[in-house]
Amino acid sequence: MTKNKIESKAYLFPMPLAVIGANVNGKPNFETVAYVGIVESKPPLISVASYETHYTNIGIKENGTFSVNTPSEDIIEKTDYCGLVSGKEVDKSEVFDVFYGELETAPMISQSPLNLECKVIKVLNLKDLVGVEKAHDIFIGKIEGAYADEEYLTESIPDITKLKPFIYSRGKYWKVGEELAEAWEIGKALEK
Repeated sequence: MTKNKIESKAYLFPMPLAVIGANVNGKPNFETVAYVGIVESKPPLISVASYETHYTNIGIKENGTFSVNTPSEDIIEKTDYCGLVSGKEVDKSEVFDVFYGELETAPMISQSPLNLECKVIKVLNLKDLVGVEKAHDIFIGKIEGAYADEEYLTESIPDITKLKPFIYSRGKYWKVGEELAEAWEIGKALEK
């Protein structure tokens, strides 16, 4: 087998898709992003990277809160729409039915099967780190509340087969596939 040297890019598969919510000037705004990741489990921390000029960033910085909404296949068109248009030009406050949790300033999407309500604990702007004029803001948020409808849970835990999330890769959305193997089990066959 020959390894080909390819262009250095942030190849990481799959890229989870999320709709980030923030109140901007008192109104809910939503942005579709694929730069989302778990930072820590205890306490539960999540990171979101959003280009510094995005409208949603204003609300995240203004309120110190944001939501991470996991869209299902059922809301793919609305999810895509929120990534196509900017809140600077289009009012996205009525694209979804909205609810609020205990933080009161992180709008969450009722139609989304899973919602995370986050309090910002750190904001990093990457332009100084990478030496460019414009870059992403990285928001690290502590998950203060998690919400899911009963129909998406198995034993009180979100169930990927019921959520029907989708992922982003190479300019397309992809369905999540079938179970492959039991994690932290299949490798035991190699223990000596």
